[in-house]
Amino acid sequence: DTLRAVVAEMTDGIHYGIIPGTTPKVFTRMAVMTLVAPITDAGERIDPNVVKCVAALDENHARARALADRFGVPLAYSSYEELLASSEVDGIYIPLPTSQHIEWSIKAAEAVKHVLCEKPISLNAGEIGPLIAARDANNVLVSEAFMVTYHPQWRKVRSLIAEGAIGRLRHVQGAFSYFNTDPSNMRNDAALGGGGLPDIGVYPTVTTRFSTGREPLRVQATVEMDPDFGTDRYASVKADFGDFEMSFYCSTQMALRQLMVFHGEEGYIEVTAPFNAGDYGHAVVTLHNATQEEARIFRFPGVRQYRLEAEAFVRKVGGSDDEVFTLEQSVLNQKFIDAVYRAASHDGWETV
Repeated sequence: DTLRAVVAEMTDGIHYGIIPGTTPKVFTRMAVMTLVAPITDAGERIDPNVVKCVAALDENHARARALADRFGVPLAYSSYEELLASSEVDGIYIPLPTSQHIEWSIKAAEAVKHVLCEKPISLNAGEIGPLIAARDANNVLVSEAFMVTYHPQWRKVRSLIAEGAIGRLRHVQGAFSYFNTDPSNMRNDAALGGGGLPDIGVYPTVTTRFSTGREPLRVQATVEMDPDFGTDRYASVKADFGDFEMSFYCSTQMALRQLMVFHGEEGYIEVTAPFNAGDYGHAVVTLHNATQEEARIFRFPGVRQYRLEAEAFVRKVGGSDDEVFTLEQSVLNQKFIDAVYRAASHDGWETV
């Protein structure tokens, strides 16, 4: 197992480093797929002379040099600490296993680096407070990488609800599932922060909160644990938002499915590929009227949400007013997930 990363130069000379995981090699691939490719796209969209890879990291310097040569970049580092200490790097992207997110986000912030950290940023809402303190003490931007909040389909859902397109919202339904029983996969390793709720349960919660601007008051839940992995493989959740209710399920051992529906008194909104448009279908938002005699379809072809996320993050570092996902929002979303786990231990409602 190796330590590998790629550093990317992004707008106005800001350099970003990627710290992928020390265990499953999938994190190296994740780093390349989720950030390097979108940064390259951003370069094509903004300025190819500004957005480019500039360094690589591996615990073996020879491999680091080879990795750098593979991507055509000039610099190579052989440890996380060396990367964080480098004056050539201004920010860090962290797709480590979940259990390491807080630790390395704090270390990066304390090294005065801006941080874009993969979701979930923590496994407990209480862990985020020290990261907020490190962010504020070092005057850096730290954001949890909820790419869905940058996708225009979710901006459309939010605006439709706000303008009253479905009347009074009464119920939200959500589903996210895939089938994965690979024992070597981090998602099935409790010590690394695996499980369905941390991996995919956070998406129905964050998109509902993002679209409505409301927070859950209390939850009920059933959570089924895998007897071999010790991770949650199925969760069914009911949440009370005061003005409306939400129900969703997520599973790491069910057939592939994604869906979000916002049901109001005068119509409903259906999002058929809400989280991974492209892998689970096209990005389409459908607004149905009350009698189902009419439907308006909003399509979002060619959107790359990771690219939009990277662009917004960099512009925010540069002082723009772009909307990015804040650590304060991270606390609220993780409180929701924490309450689900607590609710699963007893009958009845659990306060969020």
